[in-house]
Amino acid sequence: MSKIVPTISSGTAGPLGVLHMPRFWQKVSLDAVGKLHDDYPACGKGYDQMMLDALGLDTDATVNYIRSHKPSYPQFEGWVVAQKGGTLDPAAVEGFNAAVRGYLHDEGTRKSILGAAGIADEGKILDAVNLNNLDDWTLFHSQEIKS
Repeated sequence: MSKIVPTISSGTAGPLGVLHMPRFWQKVSLDAVGKLHDDYPACGKGYDQMMLDALGLDTDATVNYIRSHKPSYPQFEGWVVAQKGGTLDPAAVEGFNAAVRGYLHDEGTRKSILGAAGIADEGKILDAVNLNNLDDWTLFHSQEIKS
C-alpha cells in the first residue's frame, strides 16, 4: 500500500476561513486508513495543535471524530462549528491565521528544505508555509514520481 505525502498547503483555508484546517483534515483522514506517509504525524505539535488550541477544540475528540466518521471536508467544518455552538470566534481565527502567515523556520531548517529542493538560499523564501510546501513537493516528487 502506497503512503501519501499530504500536499494541501497550511496556507489553504476552507469556507470557514481557517488556514491549515484542510491540511489537518487530510492528514488525519489519511492516517485513519493507514495511508499517511510515515514522515508526517496525523496531529503534530505545530500548526495542528496551534489550530486546535486557537479554536478551542479538544484534540482527542477532533481526531477521533475524523477517524471514526471519515467526514468529507465540509462535514468536518460543520462538526467544528457545531462544537463551538454554531459560530467561530473571528478574532481567534484571524489570530491563528496571522500566526500561520507569520511563522518563520530557523535558518538551519530553511537551508535544509531549500537545499533538498535544489533552490539557492537567496533570502527570498523565508515563511514556513512556503518552505513547508517545498518540503512536501520535494518528498512527493522523490517518492511518487521518481520511484
